[in-house]
Amino acid sequence: MGVIRLEQIHAQRIVTTTGRKAKRRHAAVRALLRHWQMYALIAPVMLYFVVFHYWPMYGVQIAFKDFIATKGIGGSPWVGFKHFERFFDSYFFWRLVKNTLGISLLELVVGFPVPIVLALMVNEVRSNGFKRFVQTVTYAPHFLSTVVVVGMVLMFLSPTSGLVNMAVKAFGGEPIFFMTEPGWFKPIYVLSGVWQQMGWSSIIYLAALAGIDPQLHEAARVDGASRLQRIWHINLPGIRPTIVILLILNIGTLMGVGFEKVFLMQNSLNMEGSDVISTYVYRSGILGAQYSFSAAVGLFNSVINFVLLLTVNRIARKVNQVSLW
Repeated sequence: MGVIRLEQIHAQRIVTTTGRKAKRRHAAVRALLRHWQMYALIAPVMLYFVVFHYWPMYGVQIAFKDFIATKGIGGSPWVGFKHFERFFDSYFFWRLVKNTLGISLLELVVGFPVPIVLALMVNEVRSNGFKRFVQTVTYAPHFLSTVVVVGMVLMFLSPTSGLVNMAVKAFGGEPIFFMTEPGWFKPIYVLSGVWQQMGWSSIIYLAALAGIDPQLHEAARVDGASRLQRIWHINLPGIRPTIVILLILNIGTLMGVGFEKVFLMQNSLNMEGSDVISTYVYRSGILGAQYSFSAAVGLFNSVINFVLLLTVNRIARKVNQVSLW
């Protein structure tokens, strides 16, 4: 009798679990039918990510193979971590990591606070005409292509006709060959990037500032708070969640220094300070046709970024109760 009773209880649990799953399935279908316009709107974006971001991940396996084009990905032999070990033991490894981290950290330290400060300053401007002028001037560089920006940098820093070196010579100094000295590469790369992107990056902070309740400022004025005190105690706390989210996203791409601008500014004389992982992948993968090796280097870079994103997100959730998930 006891065995029969246990079987009945087990069968009842199965029926209950199946019923719950069916109810959830029906609820999901009803929600899909009720909000089909929203799902139709997001479908192209999801399709884009599936086709261009997730489906190509199938090819990541060549990082663990000796890829042979005639045999394809599936037919190429497995070699395990051979290409990773080769990269870690190579002469270029520490130089690539040092340059990539150096540029990224300098961008984070210099480039991340500037849009916040700019947004706070623009938000305090009372003249609408002057505010629109400042926004237009700071937004405009964002729409310049990277090629144009690098061309402007080369013109301004030219040792013979550049404005910077003309000013140096006017004060009695000697021309500086900025683009051929490795030590100058990182500051030039970061500062030109800050100039190009600070206005555009400040838009999201201005939107967050617009959402702060004006009554808080009115109450602070009644209490005698100065403008700087209101910025410190009202504006900054009001946009703190936005700052934390963007900081997490920036740290999550810490090893992802872009290829195009570095490649355009790079030359054989400044290679010691400009060679980063993305340019090394280009040389070894595209120019050298070492597809498996370059895939291993790129995968290493992506894994580091992924670990950083998870770590910083976890820390932010514990410290500020604000995180991506």
